[in-house]
Amino acid sequence: MRTQLRRIPSAAASAFVVALALVGAFVTPAATAQAADPAYKVLVFSKTAGFRHDSIPAGTQAIRDLGGANNFTVTATEDGAAFTPANLAGFKAVVFLSTTGDVLNDTQQSALQGYIDGGGGYLGVHAAADTEYGWPQYEGLVGAWFKSHPAIQQATVKTEDRANPATSHLGQTWSRSDEWYNYRTNPRANVRVLQSLDEGSYSGGEMSGDHPITWCHPQGNGRSFYTGLGHTAESYADPAFRSLLLGGIRYAAGFAKADCRAETGYTSLYNGSTTGWSQAGPGSFTNTDATLTSQGGMGLLWYRSKEYSSYSLKLDWKMPGDDNSGVFVGFPTSDDPNSAVNQGYEIQIDATDTADKTTGSIYGFKSADIAARDGALNPPGEWNTYEIRVEGERLQVFLNGVKINDFTNTDPVRSLKQGYIGIQNHGAGDDVSFRNVRIKELGATTTPSTFEGESYTSSQGVQAADHAPASGGKTLGYIENGDWAGYSQSSLAGVKTFSAKVSSAGAGGTIQVRSGSATGPVLGSATVRNTGGWETFQTVSTPLTGTPTGPVFLTFTGGAGSLFDIDTFTLEK
Repeated sequence: MRTQLRRIPSAAASAFVVALALVGAFVTPAATAQAADPAYKVLVFSKTAGFRHDSIPAGTQAIRDLGGANNFTVTATEDGAAFTPANLAGFKAVVFLSTTGDVLNDTQQSALQGYIDGGGGYLGVHAAADTEYGWPQYEGLVGAWFKSHPAIQQATVKTEDRANPATSHLGQTWSRSDEWYNYRTNPRANVRVLQSLDEGSYSGGEMSGDHPITWCHPQGNGRSFYTGLGHTAESYADPAFRSLLLGGIRYAAGFAKADCRAETGYTSLYNGSTTGWSQAGPGSFTNTDATLTSQGGMGLLWYRSKEYSSYSLKLDWKMPGDDNSGVFVGFPTSDDPNSAVNQGYEIQIDATDTADKTTGSIYGFKSADIAARDGALNPPGEWNTYEIRVEGERLQVFLNGVKINDFTNTDPVRSLKQGYIGIQNHGAGDDVSFRNVRIKELGATTTPSTFEGESYTSSQGVQAADHAPASGGKTLGYIENGDWAGYSQSSLAGVKTFSAKVSSAGAGGTIQVRSGSATGPVLGSATVRNTGGWETFQTVSTPLTGTPTGPVFLTFTGGAGSLFDIDTFTLEK
C-alpha cells in the first residue's frame, strides 16, 4: 500500500566554500568541501519510464567526480530493486538524476518513504520532478511536479538564499542556459526557495513572475533538496553547477546544515543597501557583494529607521576563524554602542568562550543548549543562519532552523517589548560577515497551550500511569511501538513548536506529531532517550512544518517493551 510522505523539520544547514569577494554574476569555485566529511555513500538512481535525458551519463560521472574529491562513494543504478530498507540504510543520500515516469512500485515507494522519514536524504535533479505522478506523496518529497518547458535558452537565475551550502558561492544573479521547467504548483509555501527565475529574462515562463527553480525542505527526520537545473550535458562540466550539486548532496546527507524551513512574509532590512542603518561607535563594516564585514571597533551598526516589538529577525553570518561579533536586540535609540550593551541583549557569535559567552548564548545571561547548538552549527569558514524571535519578554534563538536558546527577560531596564536591532563590530581581527538581514513582524504575542498527556480522547495501547512527581500525579504511560493517542480538545492551527515533558527507564523512542488522525501527515518528530527513571523528567521538542490543522495525534515508535511516558505536552504558535 502506498504510504504518505510529508515535510518535517530537521536540522537545517550552511555553506561549503568560503565566500569570495565577487563582482558580477558568480564565482567559479573548486567543487570541494572545506573540511573533510566522514566517508559516506550516495546512491544515484536514473531509471526512466518516459523521456530519457542524454545528460544522465555526464551527470552520473560528475557526481562520481565530486565524490572522489569529497570523501563519498557513488553507487549508480537504474534498478528499482535497490529500494529496500536494508539496502537504503547503507546510503546517506539518494539522488534521483533526471528520472521520469513511474519508476518505483508500491513496496519500493514505501522503502523510500521510510528511509527519508527515518533520517535519510533525497536530492532531485531536473526531471526528478517529472516522476511518479501515480504516487501523490512524491509531490511532497520533490516539492512540485513538472508541467511544461520552453526551448533551451539563456535566463537569469536569482539567488534568494546565499547562506545555503548549495548557493553560497553564487552572486545575486547567475546568467546561464538550460531547459527551464514550469511546475504545476508553486512550492514556495512549503519549501525554502534558494533560487528563482527572472521570467522577464527569457521566453516561456508560466508561473506569474514567482518562479522557484531550486529549493530544499526538511522531510520527516531527513532532508530533501531539488534543482530544476541540469538538462544539458554541458551543465555538469560547469564548476559553479557542480558546486551547487555538491552543496545539495552535503545538505541531503546531513553534513552541511541549513535552515530549509519555508520562509514567507519577511521584509529585507539589508541585502546590499545600508539605507536606514547607522554606525555607532568606532570601527565600521565594509559593504561588498551584498555582504557586510566588520572591521575595527567596538562599535555597532544599527537599524535606526524603525523600532520593533514582536518579530522574527533572520540573518546569515560567517566567521573565518576564532572571531567575535553578535546581534543586539531590544535597545533604545542611541549613537553610543554601550546603550545596546547595557540596555539590550546580545545573541553571541564566537567560536570559543565560556558557555554563556559563545555562539548562541544570550551574552552573559544564558548559555545555548550546547548539544543542540553543536549539532546545528557549521564551522568557521561556512555560513550559518540565525532566527531571533522576540515575543513580549521572550527571546528564542534558532540556528540553521534548530532551536538552541529560550530566554525570558525579567529586567525592566532591558525590556524586549520595544527596541532596535543591530550587529556588532567587535574589534581589530574579529572579522565576521553578514548577509540578508530580514524581519517579519508578528503582531500580538500568543500563549502556549499545555495538555496533560493522560487527557487523550482516543488511543491505541496506551494507559494512564501513576507517577507522583508528574503534573496531576499521572502520565500517559505503557507506551509501546505502534501505539498512539489523540486529543480532540487541541488545535494545531498556527502551531509552530511541539514540546513534551517525558521520562523513560526503557528503550526510549520517537514521538511523531500528526495532524488530524493517527495516520495523518507527520509535522514533526522528537527523540526521547532514557532519562534514568520513570520519575525523572526531561523536555524534548520539535518545530512543526507543513500546514498544521485539526487536533493533534501523537504516534510512537521504538524498540520492544515500554518506551517512555509523557507527563505534559505544549503547543506554541
